[in-house]
Amino acid sequence: MVGTHATMAIVGAGLAGAKAAETLRAEGFDGRVILLGEEREKPYERPPLSKGYLTGSSERDEVFVHDTAWYAAHDVELHLGQPVVGVDRASRELRLGGDGGVLGYDKLLLATGSGPRPLDVPGADLGGVHYLRRLSDSERLRGTLQTLGRENGTLVIVGAGWIGLEVASAARGYGAEVTVVEPLSTPLHAALGPELGEFFARLHQDHGVKFHFGASVTEIEGRDGMVLAVHTDDGQEHPAHAVLVGIGAIPQTALAEQAGLELAPREEGGGIAVDAALRTSDPDVFAAGDVAGAFNPLFGRRLRVEHWANALNSGPAAARSMLGQEVVYDRVPYFFSDQYDLGMEYSGFATPGGYERVVIRGDAGKREFIAFWQTSDGRVLAGMNVNVWDVTDPIQSLVRSRTPIDPDRLADPSVPLDSLV
Repeated sequence: MVGTHATMAIVGAGLAGAKAAETLRAEGFDGRVILLGEEREKPYERPPLSKGYLTGSSERDEVFVHDTAWYAAHDVELHLGQPVVGVDRASRELRLGGDGGVLGYDKLLLATGSGPRPLDVPGADLGGVHYLRRLSDSERLRGTLQTLGRENGTLVIVGAGWIGLEVASAARGYGAEVTVVEPLSTPLHAALGPELGEFFARLHQDHGVKFHFGASVTEIEGRDGMVLAVHTDDGQEHPAHAVLVGIGAIPQTALAEQAGLELAPREEGGGIAVDAALRTSDPDVFAAGDVAGAFNPLFGRRLRVEHWANALNSGPAAARSMLGQEVVYDRVPYFFSDQYDLGMEYSGFATPGGYERVVIRGDAGKREFIAFWQTSDGRVLAGMNVNVWDVTDPIQSLVRSRTPIDPDRLADPSVPLDSLV
């Protein structure tokens, strides 16, 4: 156990950082714990920002990781609205923005997350252009969707990834018209491949969403600061009253770069390079959450995972590693999405070109099925359950087993999943 007089500093007061602070105390660490956040909101979870909070089905207070009193009760020094602008690894000090001075640390966790990738076209700075990353973004977007619904307005969404599709679902729920512009041939192409991408295209088309595939936005036209239309590189013009940009996220690595820490290659997802114990190239500095490009022994490669479950689990793993415990962070990546009356969970890691086939168990037409991504030798790389519940554990066991599975048995609902492991 690290000594009583040690200082654990956590930069990034999101889910990963808050759960790391919680774990340090739960594991018996009684030294100083400092949690620094650039935002003025106490740590909160991000999934509701594009799901329940955006749709109005959950309340603002439900998004926070802990209530305000928790931090004082557990002697966690929470510094909100406090950016960290530099790391001096030689002296083990953080340089704080404004008049914050410097702060010493013994162990440091970087949980700085990721930020939305900006759209670099004329008109992208108009007042009606939205991004969705922070709680304030969700509050502003929710007001816009409500207005669009009342006035039969149109939202153009740039990018058919998870954020884009969840916002499309929310917008249709408010009654807004929605057009999605996507340069690839299906939604979620990079995440799920074309087979399941087509499934999600049909889901949204059945709910009145219009797609414009194979096109990129070249300009957002406006007048007096307001959005009027979105133009694409194939000469199309889409009338719009508001725009949501969802073209990916960029890991916030500026502090790590300034400190001279090793970064993960772009082809491996980028981020701060960490080993399976979430240690950076400096043994006193760790990284967790969206910003961490961690080596995953299960997949034999480095992964950077931007989803809720990774923040939830990697923050505690990093905390234990900071305390000197043996840690191997080899969890199966997991995420979930809610769109209209469809709920899904995905476990594993498969990319277009990295699998041989997609096997469907159940009835895709009724939107009740499990999809499996398999290699040519039958190993299951990933599984996604759609409106089918309580199967995450056996799906993850199949992914972990690396055992070749007969695709006919995998597709047969009469064969229990547990029996295939």
